[in-house]
Amino acid sequence: MAGDSLLVMNSLLEKEGLAGKVQMIYIDPPYGIRYGSNFQPFVNRRDVKDGKDDDLTQEPEMVKAFRDTWELGVHSYLTYLRDRLLLARELLHESGSVFVQISDENLHHVRELMDDVFGSENAVAIIPVVKTAGLGATGLPNVCDYLLWHSRGRAGLKYNQLYLSRELGDPGSNQYTRVECDSGTRRRMTLAERNNFALLDDDVRVYRLDNLTSGAFRENTTIPYTFDGQIYHPGNNKCWKTTKEGLDRLTAARRIERSGRGLAYVRFIDDFPVQPLKALWTDTGTGGFGDDKVYVVQTTQKIIQRCMMMTTDPGDLVLDPTCGSGTTAFVAEQWGRRWITCDTSRVAVTLTKQRLLTGVFDYYKLAHPKEGVGSGFVYKTVPHVTLKSIANN
Repeated sequence: MAGDSLLVMNSLLEKEGLAGKVQMIYIDPPYGIRYGSNFQPFVNRRDVKDGKDDDLTQEPEMVKAFRDTWELGVHSYLTYLRDRLLLARELLHESGSVFVQISDENLHHVRELMDDVFGSENAVAIIPVVKTAGLGATGLPNVCDYLLWHSRGRAGLKYNQLYLSRELGDPGSNQYTRVECDSGTRRRMTLAERNNFALLDDDVRVYRLDNLTSGAFRENTTIPYTFDGQIYHPGNNKCWKTTKEGLDRLTAARRIERSGRGLAYVRFIDDFPVQPLKALWTDTGTGGFGDDKVYVVQTTQKIIQRCMMMTTDPGDLVLDPTCGSGTTAFVAEQWGRRWITCDTSRVAVTLTKQRLLTGVFDYYKLAHPKEGVGSGFVYKTVPHVTLKSIANN
C-alpha cells in the first residue's frame, strides 16, 4: 500500500477488522532523523547524500512527511514510533511478536518505548545482528544493529526453535576433540589439528565423550556393567542412562569408551549436525549474502527470515509498515506467509512491486498434506542420532 503507515495501520484496525489477527510485525524505522536515512528519491539510484540538492525527492508528499515528522527532532522521532507501536499492539495476535530493527543511536530510547507499550514483562530478547562496518567511523567502528523483540504476551508466545549448521570451531563445538579414523582406531586430536582443522584427514569422524550416567538411583539401571573385561558402576546415587540391554547395544555400535575410571558415550559431531540459534547473530553482515540491494536502507533477507520462521507458521499474517524495498513481503512470499506492507514513498512501493513480480521462489512439501498449508512445510531434514535411539534400536 502507498500511504502513511499510521493511517494504514489504523485503517487495518478500524475498516479491515484485523485487530488481533497479525502474527508478526517487523518495523525497520529510520535509525535517527537524518535526511538520507528516511527515503530514497529515485528508483535507479541508491546513493542519497544528506544536504545535497540533487538528491531532493520529487514527491511533494515525501517532503511534507519529512518536514512534519521530524519537526521537533528526537521528540518527534519517539512520538512517531510510539504511535505506531500502540497500533501494532492492537493488531497483534495474543501469540504474536513485534521486532524493531534499530542502531545503537536510539536503542535505549526505543527499548523504553517498547517496554511502555507492550510491558517490560513481554520483552523477549535484544538480538545484536552484525552488519558491514561503517567506513570512516571515528573511534571504534560499530558493526552491529539490534533487533528489539517484544511479544503481545509471553505466556502464549508462538516460538519455533531454529538451528544453524554445527561446524568444527564453533563456540558450541569446542569439546569435539577426538577422531575416529577410517581404520576404526580412535585418538585425540593433536594440538596442531585443534588449531587448524584442515590438517585432519578427510576420512576421519570427529567426536566427543559425553555423560553416560544420570544423577538418580534407579533399580534397573543402577547396576554394575562389564565393558571390555572390566566391571564399571555408575556411582553413588547415580544410574546409567539406559538399561543393560541398551548398554549392550551401545557397546555393539562402538558408542561406549573408557573415560578415566568410568565409561562415556561416544557422540559424533554428525549425529546432529546443527545447533540451536541463539540471541547473537554474527553471520548477518551484508557482505556475504548475495542479496541484490535495490534500496538505500535495504535489510538483509536472513534477518527477517529468522524472525519470521521463529514466530510464525505458514499461512500466518505478517505486517511491515516500513516497506522500503519490500524485503519482508519478499521473505513472506518465499516461506508461505500472508503479508501486508506499506510506505509513503511511491519509489519504495514501485521497487517492491518489481521485486515481487520478478522473484523466483522455491516450493516445499507439506508436512502433513491432509491438513493443508497450516500444518507447515518440510524445508530441510538432518539426522538426529541419540543415545536413546541407539540403545532402543
